[in-house]
Formats: sequence, C-alpha cells, structure tokens
Amino acid sequence: MPAVTELERMLRGAFLRVTRPRVAVLAAVHDHPHADTQSILGVVRQVLGEVSQQTVYDVLHALTDAGLVRRIHPPDSVARYESRVGDNHHHVVCRACGAIADVDCAAGTAPCLTPADDHGFAIDEADVVYRGLCPDCSTERVTTRVR
Repeated sequence: MPAVTELERMLRGAFLRVTRPRVAVLAAVHDHPHADTQSILGVVRQVLGEVSQQTVYDVLHALTDAGLVRRIHPPDSVARYESRVGDNHHHVVCRACGAIADVDCAAGTAPCLTPADDHGFAIDEADVVYRGLCPDCSTERVTTRVR
C-alpha cells in the first residue's frame, strides 16, 4: 500500500480535497483489491471509528470519477473496487467462492479484442470476465470426489 503522503499526493493530483475519509477509503481499496463497499466500510471504520455508509459511497464515487479507483461489476456479484487503473486488464472469477483476480490484457493492444462488427463505435476498452474454479476450489472439488 502507498504511504499516507502518497495517497494525499494522489488526491491532490486528481484535484480532490484531502480528507481523512478519502485517505482511508483510498488506502482500503489499495489494501483490499476487488473489495465490495461493505468490506471497504468495515476497513475504514477500523481506521477512523464511526463513519457513515453514505460517506464511503460518496468517497468511492468521487475516487472513481477522478480515476483513482476503478469500479467493476462482475456478473452475479455486487460492485467491487480496485486501485489498478489506467490499463485495460480483465478479471477471472471463481464460480464456487467468488474470488477475483486480475488478468492482463488477453492479446495485442487495448482494447485487447477486436469485435467482428464494431457498429461504428470508437472502441477504447474491452471488459472480459473469465470464469472457472480458483486453485482452492479446484482442489476441494477433486478431494470431495475422491472420498
């Protein structure tokens, strides 16, 4: 995780006022990639004490709008937040436990995939979600079958 001074520099660089909730939320997103809002709220409350859910929602919205965090919404999941921004990476999601991991661009340059018909759109990003079983769930499933 970046130091508090680095988080403050990032906020100033995005023309956002530096506040304790903004620093705490940004730190939580850096420390817990792909966390949902409730998880981020829990982490922020551990740091700051009482903070409203609305404050965390507002901060996440401001950080997303400023490009400091990325909001992803994997299928069959709540929205999640990550600090890896500025590239066109994708995600792999475990069908069993819901674990999420980053996957670098599939091939070539952004947007990684060339559609058969772009319908006249100037495409600059592709959002690919791979699905499968994470190593823990794969092992558990094999172990369960063997018994």
